[in-house]
Formats: sequence, C-alpha cells, structure tokens
Amino acid sequence: MLSMKPLILTCLLALSVSLNAVETISKRASEIDPRAKEHPEIDFVFTDKKGKPQDMQNASVDLSVKPQGKLVIWLMGHNGALFERLNSYGLHAIQVHYANKWFGIIPPARRDDGKTLGDIRLEAATGEDHSDLVSIPQPDGMMERAFQFVKWLSKEHPKGKWKQFLSKDGKGLDWDKVIVSGSSHGATTSARFAKHQKVDRVVCFCGPRDQLESWQSLPSATPGNRIFGFSHVLDSGWTGDHYCRSWEMMGLNEFGPIVNVDKVESPFQNTRRLITDADVKGDDKRAHGAVTPGSSVKDKDGKFIHEAVWKYLFNHPVDQTGTPTPPDADCEKDLKK
Repeated sequence: MLSMKPLILTCLLALSVSLNAVETISKRASEIDPRAKEHPEIDFVFTDKKGKPQDMQNASVDLSVKPQGKLVIWLMGHNGALFERLNSYGLHAIQVHYANKWFGIIPPARRDDGKTLGDIRLEAATGEDHSDLVSIPQPDGMMERAFQFVKWLSKEHPKGKWKQFLSKDGKGLDWDKVIVSGSSHGATTSARFAKHQKVDRVVCFCGPRDQLESWQSLPSATPGNRIFGFSHVLDSGWTGDHYCRSWEMMGLNEFGPIVNVDKVESPFQNTRRLITDADVKGDDKRAHGAVTPGSSVKDKDGKFIHEAVWKYLFNHPVDQTGTPTPPDADCEKDLKK
C-alpha cells in the first residue's frame, strides 16, 4: 500500500502556496508621504485620543489569480470581505485615508443649497480648490493619497506588480485602469469624482445620495454605462427616493431597468441599477449595509446570498447594457418639496 505521507505533504505545500499568494499590506499615510497633514478642524487626524492610528491604509492582491490589470480604490473603511472577493476576481485593491470628515462644518443654510456638498466632495477627492468652506491640499486628497500609496507599493512590494497602475510619466495614476467604489458617503464621492475624472468603472453600494444636489446631472467624464449601483429597498436612501433620483440624473435608466437581484439571475438584464429586498427584519439601518460583503444577508447554509451580484458589479463588460427605460414617474426628483 502506498504511503499517504507524500500526498499529505504535497497538499500542505499547495495550501501554503495558495495562502501565501494573497499579498496584504497595511501602511500609514503619514509614513508614506511626509507632506500629509492632519485637519483637526474637520476631525481628520492621524491618531485618536487613545493614540490609535487613524491613517492606516490597506492593499491586497492575490498572486495566484490571473490579474485583470485593474485597481479598485475603496473610499470607505477597510472591508476585508470585499477585498477578498475583489482579489479572487483578479483585481488589485487599496483603501486610502483622505480628508473626508467635513459634514460637521457645513452651515445649515449652505447644506441644502444644491451645490455645496458636491463641491466639497470634489475637493476632498482631488485636493483641488472647489469649495470655499474647506481647504484640502493635494497631498490630503484621495487622488494624491492613492497615487503615493501605489507608488510606495510598487517599490516596497514589487511582486504585486503595482507599478502597472502608475501613469507613463510617473506623476499620477493611470485612471483608465482604476475602478472607484464605496458605500454610502464613499459611494456618493465615487460618483462625484467620476463626473470629474474618467475612470474604468464606478461601483456604488447604497448610493449615491446628496438628494438635494444637482451635480448628478452634470456632464460626465466617465460614461454612464460604466456606473453601477446596488441598494436595498428598505434603506432610507431608497425609500426617500435619493438613489432612484441620482441614478436617473446620471442617466443610468438608459442602460436598463431597475432589477431585483433576488428575483432575476445574473446578468440581471445587463442593467446598472440593482436592488434587493432580502430579509433584514424590517431594519432600515441593517438594510443600508446589507448590500456590501461582510454585512450581507446569508442563506440557511450561512453563505452570503449576493455573491453573483458582487461579481457582476465589478466584472460585467461595460459595453453590454440593458434596454433603455423611461424615467420612473414614482421617483420624486424635487426633494425640496
């Protein structure tokens, strides 16, 4: 009888190689770029009151998976479950720390003027002067933070092949290879940024909002067929018509109807507007986060029910679109009423 030891050893070695193929890196933004600064006026600091670092940035790539040559920039707190899936699709992923805590400084009279939120979002994303209410320099904006992080990764972790995402002149990122994504606040900033900067794709979880703003209807550097949204119908952003309004203002109805992913299988009629009515026990706060990996609803076997949706959002060919549909008469556009 053949010994099982060589086979067991081979399996263990294979498992070790597989586990080691996932390269996960964390580094503080303030250690990468000495120009990075705190902005205590908007509660944007490098450490909290207990001394815990607040400017940690995260990156990951699975070296065992065929790479797509695309980089996802995630604009919210690190989501390990999401990054695990992105890496399994062959995508590189980073989460950056940038000056995005500005809600508390907006005067009430300006908050609902239809322009202020979009301008601040754009300044926070670009580090360029778009708003008179904040002063966010380039090193503290999302674009530069992402560039400096990728440049650092390309030098410190070359086996991850991060250099491919740098522009040819080495002065920024190659945005044609970048997918910008986020949830809620991050989803809204992702969409606002994509109006300004052409990117490969935008994936908005529970967003975008800014329900009184007009930036959603501005001319877009990123074609509408590259923008995807996914939200839960019990989320207050949906029940309040925030999402359907933004989606239509961005012209996403030109690429298919609103599709319930719990009733229609992938590729979901090739649409860009996805919803779910998965059971969240009537909890609208749970509904808000239920569309993202890690917080999603599970089936009776303990598996997340939206795996096919996440794969679709980040991988569906952008040139494959659904049938144009007229604006939804039940979606209120003027939310100032």
